[in-house]
Amino acid sequence: MDSAASPLSVERLVAASGEANRRVIEELLKQLANPKGLEWAGFYREIAEAAARDNGRWQVLQQEYYAAQLALFTRTLERAAGSDGQPAKEAVPADRRFAAPEWQQNPLFDYVRQSYQLTSDWLLKAVGGLDLNEETRRRLEFYTRQYLDAVSPSNFPATNPEVLKLALDSGGESFAAGLKNLMGDLDKGRISMTDESVFEVGRNIAVTPGAVVFENHLFQLIQYAPTTARVYSRPLLMVPPCINKYYIMDLEPENSLVRHALDQGHQVFLVSWRNIGRAQSALTWADYIEDGIIVALQEAAAIGRTKQIDTLGFCVGGTLLAMALAVLAERGEAPAATLTLMTTLLDFSDVGEIRVYLDENFVASKERQYAEGGIVSGRDLSMAFSSLRSNDLIWSYVVNNYLKGRTPEPFNLLYWNSDATNLPGPMYAWYVRNLYLENLLVEPGAIEINDTPVDLTKITCPAFVFAAREDHIVPWRTAFDSAGLLGGDVTFVLGASGHIAGTINPASKNKRNHWTGDFSGKLADEWLEQSSSHPGSWWTPWAAWLEAHGSGQVVARKKLGDARHPPIEAAPGRYVRVRSEEA
Repeated sequence: MDSAASPLSVERLVAASGEANRRVIEELLKQLANPKGLEWAGFYREIAEAAARDNGRWQVLQQEYYAAQLALFTRTLERAAGSDGQPAKEAVPADRRFAAPEWQQNPLFDYVRQSYQLTSDWLLKAVGGLDLNEETRRRLEFYTRQYLDAVSPSNFPATNPEVLKLALDSGGESFAAGLKNLMGDLDKGRISMTDESVFEVGRNIAVTPGAVVFENHLFQLIQYAPTTARVYSRPLLMVPPCINKYYIMDLEPENSLVRHALDQGHQVFLVSWRNIGRAQSALTWADYIEDGIIVALQEAAAIGRTKQIDTLGFCVGGTLLAMALAVLAERGEAPAATLTLMTTLLDFSDVGEIRVYLDENFVASKERQYAEGGIVSGRDLSMAFSSLRSNDLIWSYVVNNYLKGRTPEPFNLLYWNSDATNLPGPMYAWYVRNLYLENLLVEPGAIEINDTPVDLTKITCPAFVFAAREDHIVPWRTAFDSAGLLGGDVTFVLGASGHIAGTINPASKNKRNHWTGDFSGKLADEWLEQSSSHPGSWWTPWAAWLEAHGSGQVVARKKLGDARHPPIEAAPGRYVRVRSEEA
């Protein structure tokens, strides 16, 4: 577009962009606030009854709100007339949506910002004080925040001064670019979070040398080339979550947990889960245990020529791994010499805000939907998790991509986050019913896998359990309680930051900190109060713990696999390259 575009053409672009953005927001709100299967009639009835009982408090809040809005309006008129007084309400410092100076300098946009903040505060106070049961209150507060995030003035071109200034300065080119970005994302069916053209699996991410040495219908087993002359005699098997691609553990050499373990002298094997397509759509949770974890344990031990191996599970990969070890223990087998769990739930009593999506009606609807098989879209799962931090993972990209017409910065972590993984419907329905909804894993024998009862207390090998303090997916206190379900000696370490940044925290960068302390016989908050803080990554004490439980070292073998397991293809293999829409 010519930079000298007429005001009329810019006006048309503003209108077109605003209409397109309105449609995007409406669609996102439908996805965020109306997941299929939730019982909404009873939910709304309970809220209405609570509001009627609390009429007096509502009236007080209304009066306070009107008074604050009147004061703000009066102050805005005074500013427009040239007054130098202080604003009625300062911007929230941590709210990056309103960080640009235009939001404060212009009286009109300052009014819009402050009015929105006053309304948000009022509505959150109103719903937060209702006499409701805990589940309903949590859901109401969550959806209220979702609504307020969606209708923020920063999300609309006509009420965002940064967007308007950029459009005027560019002669409307920013709006034209935004519409192009929007059309591209509509074709992809998701919001772009990073410049995806920069990254390619196997070229600049997931590049640690290795080979696929085994595969079946569910996973590929990768064996990595050793980086040291001598290695521990026991292999280390890593089990990533099946909800995401494995390469979060091998993004780039400098922040690769795989590379770190290799450099510590471990023989590393890793499960690369298949991105589920129609042919695998009837697989069950038991299939993931039997044909996934148990087979991977057996094959890694066979190639490593040892009866026992070291094991590591991340998130739901840790849940699967622990259950598989419990099943094998019941069958008289003990293939794991050590167990490492990273941000893993075994006790599902408190799973954080993801609980708002899960109730009896939702789970029952999924069981009916997937009774004969089906695919759970990785895109839908990604949207659900992104909604837990919607300002950071949804709306900031709506503004950047569509209103400002910018291409997101290249960031390998966000590329991984956008590379979603499908799940088989029966497996997913079993998971949310038996673990998230009914929390049966805490009861020895309450769950059976192919007629074998699952009792986590029968896992008696030493365990290293890591949790992240700001984790919104696996709350650290629940991870702490989960560790107490194991039957062996537990070392618990708490790291700073969240689910991903806290876990993938390279020791070489010496960032953040972690806490250690005696685990036995303590509650989570008591443990934290008595623990010691240490600078740097939790990878350091984990490496020391593995060394203390080490198996002695042998000369590293140069060839990967063995006569029964010749290399099938170079790492990262085929399975990880398949995107959800291609599966």
